[in-house]
Formats: sequence, C-alpha cells, structure tokens
Amino acid sequence: MVGVTGAGKSTLAQALSGRLDLPYHEMDALYFNGPGWAVNEKFTEEVSRLAAGPGWVIDSLGYPEVRDLLWDRADTVIWLDYPQRIVMPRVLRRSVRRTVTREVLFGGNTETWAGWLSREHPAWWAWSQHKTRHREIERRTRDPRFDPLVTVRFAHPDDTRAWLANL
Repeated sequence: MVGVTGAGKSTLAQALSGRLDLPYHEMDALYFNGPGWAVNEKFTEEVSRLAAGPGWVIDSLGYPEVRDLLWDRADTVIWLDYPQRIVMPRVLRRSVRRTVTREVLFGGNTETWAGWLSREHPAWWAWSQHKTRHREIERRTRDPRFDPLVTVRFAHPDDTRAWLANL
C-alpha cells in the first residue's frame, strides 16, 4: 500500500490480507518499538526477512530505510491517491480519537495534545507531505526499474470499496 498518512492504508491492508489469506504486517508497529517513539534498530533486517516470504501484505512502502527493498520485492502496489479534502478529515478524526482516549499505539506510545504541535504529528505530516508523497509515488510507479510491478490506483474511497468487494 502506498498513500499519504490517513488515507486508509492499514485498514485496506488488513482487509486485503484476509481476502487473500496472506500475512499482514503493520509497518508502524515494526518501526516503533518502545516508549518515546523509539525506533526499532532491527527494522531493516526484520522487514527484509518478512519481504523475502512467498506472499505478504504491508501497509506502507514509504519508510526510506526499506523503500527500495519493498518496491523491488512487491508484485503489486495499491495506491490510495486520495485528495487532501478526503484524507484530512480522516486523519484529524483519528488523531483526536487517539488523543482523547489515550489509545495505546506502537511501542506502547500514545498521541498527546502536546504532540499536535510537532511537525511529526500525523495531521501535520498528512497536510505537509501530501503533494510530495504524490509526486514521489507517481515517479516510482513509472520507473522502469520496478517493471513488471502492477499498480492499482484509486482516487476515491468508493472506488477502493468497489474493487475490494469484487476481489
């Protein structure tokens, strides 16, 4: 899966994993493994091991440390190419819910009100990186180095739902 933060990559990856009977791996859970959003020192080797398997569904091909590895090993990329007007309400609702309920996330971390002031917060990240991510994914999907990678691109959640229902 590729797309900006809040597009629904994890939700779709879980559903796709169930439909295809393939293991699902959540990249954020692999990347963050401790308090204070500590980064997993073995992230690259763990992802490499998972991606060497015969089939898998990963909810993000965007982590720079493993981006090329995953694009090289994937046979299909699902691109949730939704506009900001769709993504931003989703990411804002999710982050408000997580902050208010103190939902425990990756590595035992939580979103906090103070965290909203950080440029790393999902809402800020989704807003500021939308165009950059779009351009980068567009470039990669056209890169002959990744042929014969199949790209399935959706511009609206309704299209994604219809495709999944017919899978």
